[in-house]
Amino acid sequence: MESDPLQTRVAVVESGRLAELLIERRGRRGQVGNLYKGRVRRVLPGMRAAFVDLGLARDGYLWIEDAVDAGPGAGPEHGMVSAAGSELSPPPDRMPRRGQDLIVQVTKDGLTGKGARITTQITLPGRYLALTPTADRVGISRRIVDAEERDRLKRLATAVCGDDSPAPGCIVRTAATGASEEQIRSDHAALVALWRRLEERAATARAPALLHREDELDLRVIRDLFSADFGALLVDGADACRRIAEYLERVQPELLDRVERTRRGLFERYRIDDQVEAALRDRAPLPSGGYLVINQTEALVAIDVNTGRDVGSGDFAQTVLRTNLEAVVEAVRQTRLRDLSGILVIDLIDMEREDHREQVFVRLEAELKKDRARHRVLDISEFGLVQLTRRRSHANLETLLTRDCPYCRGVGRIKSVATICLELRRTCLARAGRGVRQLAVRVHPEVLEGLRGAESAVLDGMQGAFEAPVIVQADPELHRENFVVAELAGERA
Repeated sequence: MESDPLQTRVAVVESGRLAELLIERRGRRGQVGNLYKGRVRRVLPGMRAAFVDLGLARDGYLWIEDAVDAGPGAGPEHGMVSAAGSELSPPPDRMPRRGQDLIVQVTKDGLTGKGARITTQITLPGRYLALTPTADRVGISRRIVDAEERDRLKRLATAVCGDDSPAPGCIVRTAATGASEEQIRSDHAALVALWRRLEERAATARAPALLHREDELDLRVIRDLFSADFGALLVDGADACRRIAEYLERVQPELLDRVERTRRGLFERYRIDDQVEAALRDRAPLPSGGYLVINQTEALVAIDVNTGRDVGSGDFAQTVLRTNLEAVVEAVRQTRLRDLSGILVIDLIDMEREDHREQVFVRLEAELKKDRARHRVLDISEFGLVQLTRRRSHANLETLLTRDCPYCRGVGRIKSVATICLELRRTCLARAGRGVRQLAVRVHPEVLEGLRGAESAVLDGMQGAFEAPVIVQADPELHRENFVVAELAGERA
């Protein structure tokens, strides 16, 4: 972890390789996890959605399925009620009303031109539990796989939350594995106290209003991610190290000896920045010489697998199997590192043998278990495609660290010099057709070089269309694809 007054960066390293990168910049924190008292501005029954004013640049988007808690015993009869008794969330049998006040939580940061995704199904995360104030059920993290431990935690959480009262429900988090009853009760009491304060604040606040801001990145990482599974936590930053130590002292002191304050230049020493630079490229190498090509589009993310220089030394089927096994491991790592989301399609090299396809899919599922983001994967199709969906909550690495190229405008390609020269020719000949006798043209230096070299025939054709020579000048301030054509003074024919 590297923390300074401008930003905090957290790198998760597995077997010496960067697996995840989390970045939070001061003054530009996301809204995920924040709670707001909002006011419904528009209701769209046809879309089963509503837009809620949160006091942000854009209204939050509330889908009706996120506005009510499904299933019996999901809270008060008329939705969530504030401490003052006013209705704060929509009844389960109808859409929200225009002008209605709601307590909502942001689940996804807004993208360019779109507001944040919000829900009325509030979740307040702690170290061991996540409080669910609008539902009185007790759930257990799916990552806790030991049956006996699940039963123990279920009994503990039920006793703590109360299974026959309208008290807030909870979800037992993965970090609760091995936790004592005292630790869980303490976590639950702190979360309930927080919720009561938020209810009181909501009862008096005038919508739109921010009720609760999520913790900063350093504490979120400790709360949600850091555990005994990690060998060490290296921290570059005195304030962050102090906050982390204070938090762990309170909730899990046995992890304190794994926290180490380190000197500056942490990311440089471990070559993290080099791996981040590689993650911004569209290719990712595989150990045997193959590579992945990763293309992010508006509709989906396509990951293509290529053997590259890995031609094998014997059985072609074994070469393909080895490449595909390496590919699914690297594809999942790149997905986590780049924080790719939405629909992802991995185009594997075709495998004729069913047992080979099964091996690759088993390896893929094993790697996906390392991913904390919610996902769903389908079997390998007959075309060798793997389709999966992955939930988005924040901007991905590419969006966070880069911007669209001002030359190609984000498409990744620009017009060739030949194309620009021919466009210039059409523009000039159109002027000649209107009786213009002489032109002055300004072009980018690379285009002028083309007109004097490989595209000289274009310039010769333009010159012949006018009575006086066409004056062509280089202008380095111009966009490469742009040119300026000016008519010089003189009588028209």
